[in-house]
Amino acid sequence: MPGLKTASRILSWVLLLALVACASPGSVQTPADLPFVTATHNADVPPLPAATATPTPAPTRTPTPPPEQRTHYTLSAVLDYWGHLLTVEQQIEYTNNSPDELTELVLMVEPLYFSGVFNLTSLSWLDGQAITPTVEGQTLHLPLPAPLQPGERIGISLAYQLRLPSPVPDPAIRPIPFGYTDRQTNLVDWYPFIPPYLPGQGWLVNPASYYGEHLAYEIADFDVRIRLEASGTPLTIAASSVATQKDEWYVYQHKAARNFAWSVSHQYEMQTVQAGDVTVTSYFFPIHLKGGEAALQTTAQAVELYSRLFGPYPHRTLSVVEADFLDGMEYDGLYFLSNGFYNLYTGTPGEYLIAIAAHETAHQWFYGLVGNDQANEPWLDEALCTYSERLYYENFHPETLDWWWAYRINYYNPQGWVDTNIYNPQGVAQAYSAYRSAVYFNGAEFLEELRQTIGDSTFLPFVKEYVRTNTQKLVTGQSFFSLLAQATSIDVTPILEKYFSPLYRSNY
Repeated sequence: MPGLKTASRILSWVLLLALVACASPGSVQTPADLPFVTATHNADVPPLPAATATPTPAPTRTPTPPPEQRTHYTLSAVLDYWGHLLTVEQQIEYTNNSPDELTELVLMVEPLYFSGVFNLTSLSWLDGQAITPTVEGQTLHLPLPAPLQPGERIGISLAYQLRLPSPVPDPAIRPIPFGYTDRQTNLVDWYPFIPPYLPGQGWLVNPASYYGEHLAYEIADFDVRIRLEASGTPLTIAASSVATQKDEWYVYQHKAARNFAWSVSHQYEMQTVQAGDVTVTSYFFPIHLKGGEAALQTTAQAVELYSRLFGPYPHRTLSVVEADFLDGMEYDGLYFLSNGFYNLYTGTPGEYLIAIAAHETAHQWFYGLVGNDQANEPWLDEALCTYSERLYYENFHPETLDWWWAYRINYYNPQGWVDTNIYNPQGVAQAYSAYRSAVYFNGAEFLEELRQTIGDSTFLPFVKEYVRTNTQKLVTGQSFFSLLAQATSIDVTPILEKYFSPLYRSNY
């Protein structure tokens, strides 16, 4: 996720709203309240278990490989909490699920955005043969010893250290979730991973922008072990899945997921509630008990609602973590919610803490279950998640729905093509405002007009079927529009012409 290559570049990720000022007690929040913000193995890490590199029979190409052909990440990490040093040993088992012969593998290494953070100490194939990578920006290109045929499997072994950064807030650039503050350490996109491969096109690797997400993930399996060093200080881990403890190690399994994220703090308090068979946990700082409880309740309500409207939540747990940065940010099984929202929270539903908690929870479906190219078609997750806020309010706080339309959406006078990508050539502030207006807010307007035109009896089953048919896949706009054409006989062409650019529509 986000990081800096130079002082003038930032990692891209979603800024849903501008933050932070003060709201009067008992009032709903208005946008005026919220100003724009813009290798040698380490002896402390036990060896990882051996993995096989035995080729499997060539499969028929499908967007969702079966579990035995999913990429498998095994990570063993030791965090020196106060020293801000993470020592990692990692193995990756990768199957070529495409019909193409591969001559190289690509690793995305997001910590390379920061100078001096990522120190690779060893890199080899599982048979011990050393690999000499080529570094291009935040990617490592690994030449294969022999072409990897469809269905063949190969393994990588690597070791590295991350000297974690503590980015200095800069109003001219976007906030960054990776690294540490005085209250927490956030490990997001912290390990090298293999991006999706598009048959006939190559690796789906996008450059970062000043806003929005640029990464794309395939569904993978994660086995993670974490040990904490903190000189006797009690620490709490918030993670994408639940831990079992074996001696001094916290052991996690996260299956069929886009990524594995975690956060550590010496200050976290936590509360837990059940949402059906899903355990939802809220991690928050002691001064924000009221906000932590509200985030927990909202997330649990949203999990139950979205499970009914979109399909079952796929994991056993979901963590909501108060963040020491001015934004919300989603990961698979965990999301961050800015401390700015907690600071502003006064106890009413017409507040951004509630709206953004509902939004970030929806990303577990539109990003987690249904993946997409976030750089080039961000509306496929962001517009749907913004509109999911509306679904949350109409079901749990209908009296506040007018506030949501007035201050979350219409205040910004939504305009611009919904298919806008993250590469807007304007200046940073102007580009972000235009991007947010088009993708988030005009995207919500598009979905509302579509819903009103085809009716709830068609719209809601259409969204549920869209999730069902695209679960664990990477989708494009074609996936959305093709299914929509099957769902209704009503001519929605005028709506599409109103909200999507002619060039984009011509592609589908």
